[in-house]
Amino acid sequence: MSILDSIIGTLPSVKAPIKVPTIKQKLIWTFVVLCLFFVLGSITLIGLDPAKTAELGLYQMIMASNLGTLISLGIGPIVLASIILQLLAGVKIINFDFSNPKSRAKFSGIQKLLAIVLSVVEAIVATVAGMLVPLPGMTFLVILQVAFGSILLIYLDEIVSKYGIGSGIGLFIAAGVSQAVFWRIFAFPMSGRVGGLLFQAFTSISAGTTVQLFSNILLPILMTLFVFFIVVYAESMHINIPLTVGRSGMGAKYPVKLLYVSNMPVILAGTLFANIRMLGGVFKNSSFFAVVNNFIASPNGLLQTIIYGGATTSMILNALGYMVLFVLTCVIFGKFWVEVGGQSVSSVAQQLQRSGMSIPGFRRDERVIVGVLNRYIPTIVILGSIFVGLLSFFADITGAIGTGTGILLTVGIIYRFYEQLAKEQAFESSALLKQIAGKK
Repeated sequence: MSILDSIIGTLPSVKAPIKVPTIKQKLIWTFVVLCLFFVLGSITLIGLDPAKTAELGLYQMIMASNLGTLISLGIGPIVLASIILQLLAGVKIINFDFSNPKSRAKFSGIQKLLAIVLSVVEAIVATVAGMLVPLPGMTFLVILQVAFGSILLIYLDEIVSKYGIGSGIGLFIAAGVSQAVFWRIFAFPMSGRVGGLLFQAFTSISAGTTVQLFSNILLPILMTLFVFFIVVYAESMHINIPLTVGRSGMGAKYPVKLLYVSNMPVILAGTLFANIRMLGGVFKNSSFFAVVNNFIASPNGLLQTIIYGGATTSMILNALGYMVLFVLTCVIFGKFWVEVGGQSVSSVAQQLQRSGMSIPGFRRDERVIVGVLNRYIPTIVILGSIFVGLLSFFADITGAIGTGTGILLTVGIIYRFYEQLAKEQAFESSALLKQIAGKK
């Protein structure tokens, strides 16, 4: 740790603001970072053979990646560094007291260092594995550019966390999915399936064109909106556990949301499946990976295939198998993430106990809180994981624009962005809250 501390101390960092930025300033910083993200995603790599660049669909959507540009790896190194450290902390290989500001700062520093190292490692892997194919003699230059772009995203994420609203990771994911949805809908006249069909529909209307217009345009748009409103509604569903504060007996509530683990199960399950498919692309001649890739392939647009009468029994059975496997994987990752992310029953009970909370009608005892929380949290984790897994699958088979996983992530991110913005606005308008914050 002492060696790591000395290395972390030499890393460039974004200076924390002297005073808390206003909402307007935070929005400006967030907008500037967003613009820079789009600029990086439009700068193609020098020395790359664009004709041989891989297309990794779901992986790119989840990781806010745009292969062939400076953000070819997207937020992959940042997310992987976070997952690795969370795993190590969860199994107690490394210990951090997240209630201690110095310990949190050390964790963030180690995460940044690991993300920078992974930026270089993943840049090498992406080039060697064939995701990016350099021109002769340009391998080192391509690796250098990819690593540099990933490191830039690390610092842009740090700027958002200190000067903006939300997190850079969420901002980049939402931006990438939104961009894909926008171009999918408004590509005109012949630059995409939607644009081509709209052009054809307005120039020569026929029964076949009408079916295509409904199944390939209207249905995906309607399903996208449907998933959007379902997720927003689900975000508001929660159970309030009654609590009392200290000796005063003042009432309080601890809300346990249906989406207790948010979209993390879908992110982790989707990333796992995408990485397996990526390995399958590397080992193209392996019969094992060929079978696995066929089984875990998302049945995107299956409903459209059924409408056209092109769906076979094997396709439907594969889709059902994928659904079961995907949902089970979401449940496993949901339970795992709750334990690792400090949201388990014991962790929450300890937090409430330290905050002076207790269950009404019982003496102040952590075991009592654990008993009450055990009635709700384990069940909510399983139900929430199943819900997001099924919703993602449903959005995929209906051909929802941006994929089911992408929509879930984007809606959840935007919803939390709205919640934080509302809190910031309430904070700025309340002199009492400002006074309390000033004392702290």
